[in-house]
Amino acid sequence: MNRTVKIIQFISWPAACGVLVAIVILQYSQLEQLGHRIEQSNIEPLSQANTSFAVAISKAAPSVVGITATRFDVESVERAADDQLNFHLEERNSLGSGVIVSSNGFILTNLHVVDNLFDLFDTEVTLNDGRRVPATVVAWDKLNDLAVLHINMNDLTPIETSSMQDLKVGDVVFAIGYPRNIGQSVSQGIISALTNNPDATVSIIQTDAAINPGNSGGALINSEGKLIGINSSIFSESGNFEGIGFATPASIALTSMEELVAQAIEANSGYLGVLTGEALNEKSSQLFFGVNHIRGMLVESVDDGGAAERAGIRPGDVITQVENTQVVDAQNILMEVRNKKPGDTVNVQVYRNSQTFNLPVTLGFGEARIIEPQSTSN
Repeated sequence: MNRTVKIIQFISWPAACGVLVAIVILQYSQLEQLGHRIEQSNIEPLSQANTSFAVAISKAAPSVVGITATRFDVESVERAADDQLNFHLEERNSLGSGVIVSSNGFILTNLHVVDNLFDLFDTEVTLNDGRRVPATVVAWDKLNDLAVLHINMNDLTPIETSSMQDLKVGDVVFAIGYPRNIGQSVSQGIISALTNNPDATVSIIQTDAAINPGNSGGALINSEGKLIGINSSIFSESGNFEGIGFATPASIALTSMEELVAQAIEANSGYLGVLTGEALNEKSSQLFFGVNHIRGMLVESVDDGGAAERAGIRPGDVITQVENTQVVDAQNILMEVRNKKPGDTVNVQVYRNSQTFNLPVTLGFGEARIIEPQSTSN
C-alpha cells in the first residue's frame, strides 16, 4: 500500500510540473499577444499623425494666385455750386486670392476682392512662381459674390476639381491663398457643415480651416489636392477668424463662370495686342527694307504676354495680311480683329528679314503685360 502511494506521488510531481509549465507558456503567449496589440495601437495613431499632405498641396498650389486690386472709393464730397458736387476719390489696394480654372487664362475669385466704384477695375495677379501680370475683370456674379478674371499668359496650371457628391462633414480640407500679403499660405481644417439646396446639391461649405484677410477668392481643396470650393467669407464678431469660414462650392462657381465667360466673349471683341506705326508705301518700304514692294503696317511694339507676342509677332515685323484681307492701313487690322471674339484664332501674315510668315494668333481680352519678378540681392 505504501509502495503504491509512493509510486503515485512520484508520478504526480512531473505531471504537476508539466501543467505548471503549460500554464506559464500559455500566459506568456497571451502577454506577448497583448503586448503586440498595445504596440500596434501605439504605432497606428503615430503613423496617422505623421501623414503628410505635401503632395496634395504641391498639386494645387500652382493654380492659386494672389490678387492686388486698386480700389477707388469716395473720400469726401464737396459742393462746388448749387447744382454741382465734386467727388474726391481715395485710392487703396485690396488684397485677395484667385484660382486658375482654365489653361486659357480664366481665374475665379470673389467679387468683393476686385469690386470697385464705377467698375474702375485695375487688377494685378501674382502667380505661385513669382510672375506678375495685369488682369482683365471680364465678368462678375453679385448673387454668388464671384468674379472672373482673364490673363494672357502661357504655362498656366488649371486646378483639378472634385465631385461635390463626395463631400462629407469631417473630411480634411485645406485653404490656400495669400493672407495679409505674406505670400502663399496653407491652413488645415475639416468640413464643419454642409448646407444643401432643395435638390440636395451643396449650396455652402462651412469649414474651420483658417480664412484670414487675403484668403478670399482662394481655393478650398480636399486631401487629394482637388478644388471643392472658393473661400468667400468668415463669421466673426471681432473681425478676425474665429473658426467659422464659408466657401462657395466649386460646382456653383464653375457653372456660374461658364455662363459669365460666354456672356463676356459675346460682349467683347478679340484683342491682338500690337501697336503699329505708319502704313508702308513705296518710299518707306525702300527706306526700311531696301525694297519698294513691301506693303502693310509696321509693328512698333507688342504687349508682353499678349496674343501677338505669344504667337511670335515681334517689333519690326510688318503685318501684311490678316485672314484674307490685305493690310493697307490700321483699319484693315482693326476690322478683322473686331469681327472676332476672345479665344478665336486668326491667321496673321508678317514680313520679316526678307521672309513671309503665317502665324495663327489666338485673340485675348484687353491689354496684358508681364512683369517679371524682381531679383533680390544679398
